[in-house]
Amino acid sequence: MRSLLYIVAVILVIGWLVGVFAYSATGLIHALLVIAIIAFILALIRPSTTV
Repeated sequence: MRSLLYIVAVILVIGWLVGVFAYSATGLIHALLVIAIIAFILALIRPSTTV
């Protein structure tokens, strides 16, 4: 589950970068960045559950 959050965070950050530099979008791209940051912080806070 932890690696899934990292993958989602990376995808959202890449989407944000593409949006900022290529399309100069406003609200949606910044919302994606916030979601990516939240996912990354949750991945750091939650304990590792590897078996």
